[in-house]
Amino acid sequence: MTPDRPLVGSLLDTDLYKLLMLQLIWRSHAATPVTFSLVNRTRSVRIADEVDPSELRAELDHVRSLRFTADEIAWLGETAFYGRRDLFAADFVAWLPTLRLPAYEVEQRDGQLDLSFRGGWAETTLWEIPALTIVTGLRARRVTRAMSPDDRDHLYRCALGRLEAKAERLRALPGLALTDFGTRRRHSLGWQRTCLEVMRERLGGAFQGTSNVLLARTLDLPAVGTNGHELPMVLAALAEDEAALKRAPYRVLEEWAALYPQPLRIVLPDTFGSAAFFRDAPDWVADWRGVRPDSAPPAEAGEALIDWWRAAGRDPREKLLVFSDALDLDLIEDLHHRFHGRVGVSFGWGTRLTNDLEGCAEAPGLKAISLVCKVTEAAGRPAVKLSDNPEKATGDPAEVARYQRVFGTEGHLARRPSV
Repeated sequence: MTPDRPLVGSLLDTDLYKLLMLQLIWRSHAATPVTFSLVNRTRSVRIADEVDPSELRAELDHVRSLRFTADEIAWLGETAFYGRRDLFAADFVAWLPTLRLPAYEVEQRDGQLDLSFRGGWAETTLWEIPALTIVTGLRARRVTRAMSPDDRDHLYRCALGRLEAKAERLRALPGLALTDFGTRRRHSLGWQRTCLEVMRERLGGAFQGTSNVLLARTLDLPAVGTNGHELPMVLAALAEDEAALKRAPYRVLEEWAALYPQPLRIVLPDTFGSAAFFRDAPDWVADWRGVRPDSAPPAEAGEALIDWWRAAGRDPREKLLVFSDALDLDLIEDLHHRFHGRVGVSFGWGTRLTNDLEGCAEAPGLKAISLVCKVTEAAGRPAVKLSDNPEKATGDPAEVARYQRVFGTEGHLARRPSV
């Protein structure tokens, strides 16, 4: 398998949730000025030393040159997502070919990449996924390019054997529901495709699709997605007072529900802390299809959600838990055994599905790291994420402290960010 060139060749090479959020942003908040910034949470890895700056600029410049093509637009307008052919409205689909991603700024500082994107929210938000896949892909490409053909062949044979062994273990889980969430930190597009093909072949109906829109189209798989932290982060940054700040997470849900049907109503509660979210949540939040607990210890989060649904008079067996944070095979097995039959359970498997080549060759660049691209400013104000895990908190320290006063820190438990 040879490295992909270019690393991102289509604006469809993104996660479905980005297009779903883009439609909401375009309809209600298009011109809001925002800044997205690359954040390496694995600070021990000096990624600037592992990425050639000229190659990075060439890849970013290529993404800026991309446009949604006529056949991609036709496919988006004709394809059923979650059983709906009108999930993307005609006026939104008609606007997509006019989209131009804004310029980037990049510098090297203390071994890290200072990479940022500024512009109106609707034109800027799609930078998140290609920024991550490019930096991760360049780290991997540097390693594979230096290998001999025999060593490269050994690398992928080892990785394929590991992948097939995972699939065999997963087959033993009755009622498994697994999807691919691995675009942002994948080894490469080609390797992500291989992972999907193996999982589909080995797991059959238990493999329920991919977040990657391009691969969903190419492989005729369901495209799946939820929503992300940037929505409450931006709406909170825009809040004029503390009352509006506390209401921001629920305003996001109201706007989301106005656009999307019940299958897409998955709550992401941890932007400012899950305990605060559920403490103040309106009763109607319990009517949503499910919850994606992202940063809290997953078993404890799942048990707390079952208790919350019961206390709200809802049957947990009719709800869905979507686990997606730092999943490895052992954790998937443990969570499935614990919750299967008590509540609906789905797994969105990311990095350890599409970038698990460490150990197949002795090369630091093959080690996956915790790399994110977060909104850091909105309308000139710092954007903040508290998270259930304070190690994942982002934002100006003074604003982080203010948010902690407003939302509290109940349930916040520091854990080293994983991938």
